[in-house]
Amino acid sequence: MRFPIRCLLSYFLFWLLLLNPGLAQSRISWKNVSILVYTKNGKGYVHDNIPSAVAAMQKLAQQRGFKINVSDKPEVFTTENLKKYTLLLFPSTNNDVFDTDEQRLAFRKYMQAGGGFVGLHSVIGTERNWPWFKMMLGGSFVWHPPFQKLKIILIDPSQPSAQGLPKVWEKEDECYLMKDLYPGTHTFLAHDLNNLNPSEGEKIKSVAGPYTSLYPAAWYQKFDGGNIWITALGHAKTDYQDPLYLRHIWQGIEYVAGQVHKLDYAKAYATQHDEAVRY
Repeated sequence: MRFPIRCLLSYFLFWLLLLNPGLAQSRISWKNVSILVYTKNGKGYVHDNIPSAVAAMQKLAQQRGFKINVSDKPEVFTTENLKKYTLLLFPSTNNDVFDTDEQRLAFRKYMQAGGGFVGLHSVIGTERNWPWFKMMLGGSFVWHPPFQKLKIILIDPSQPSAQGLPKVWEKEDECYLMKDLYPGTHTFLAHDLNNLNPSEGEKIKSVAGPYTSLYPAAWYQKFDGGNIWITALGHAKTDYQDPLYLRHIWQGIEYVAGQVHKLDYAKAYATQHDEAVRY
């Protein structure tokens, strides 16, 4: 029995992409990708790494050819405006970053339509009083031990955004601990809790809860229609010139961009920002 060459090539390509999902991401047409980098912080601590993160993103946009808009104005969160974006990136945002519930609803409807979200470092301290947002993030910041040298373990090397990362990544950073952890997330990088400074051991134990050895450091999920990728790493300004950290966040952006297709607002069912999720 003979098979046409076109069928054989299609069969081969199917299995090649299945076995190496990173190849599918490399086929992204970056000139058609548009990213909103949102930098607003609410009252409270503001990270000094945000300008460095923005500069890194602008450089990536020049190198890769995607469009980028940077804003700290919550007025950008309207349904019509968000339709322009492949994904939204929040670099070290913290506390309340929206002014109105209408802006929150526009954000949620964008995600329900199939939008993308990438969050860096203290993003998990954002919108702490909005349960839906905390579920989307995967949890809400509680506390971190002092800045120190960490061991970060690659626990899922099959995740496309983990390609090229070391099995044990030693870097100076903060180990963020959370509450209200959402069970739908998939962790691929984890902090080695046993490597933290033992002087804070009792508090770490009380805050980390059931996590006794490894604790989420980077994760992803599909939630309420949206595509989410989060890293709790990236405290230092110098991280945003570090090739390994830049690879980490770039592959997260690439992963989310590869998941986002044409937005479908027919799937955006919410009429209030805080209504129950339909599973």
